[in-house]
Amino acid sequence: QVQLVESGGGLVQPGESLRLSCAASGSIVSINHMYWYRQAPGKQRELVLSITNGGTTNYADSVKGRFTISRDSAKNTVYLQMSNLQPDDTAVYLCRMDIRPMSSFYASSYWGQGTQVTVSS
Repeated sequence: QVQLVESGGGLVQPGESLRLSCAASGSIVSINHMYWYRQAPGKQRELVLSITNGGTTNYADSVKGRFTISRDSAKNTVYLQMSNLQPDDTAVYLCRMDIRPMSSFYASSYWGQGTQVTVSS
């Protein structure tokens, strides 16, 4: 069984930084793309960043220059480094990974439980 566990959320003031982590565990053969999404109250879930297993990244315009995604494939972990956080960044942040488990010939999407990030003075 594959499980994703996120950590690192919290309450910060505008302009501050925060680092989120998402680690996958279980019987994993391979992990392809990794993603960070966020969902603010009353809004649709938004894809914020993604990274391929080759390290190619994509960013939403709203976070370019402030957020960075990285991965440690040896640890099955994806990171989200957020800087210059603003109140509009307040949301639940969720990770997603495309994982091929040992129980299947195919990859499926797995989601973390989400971690709250609140930016407020």
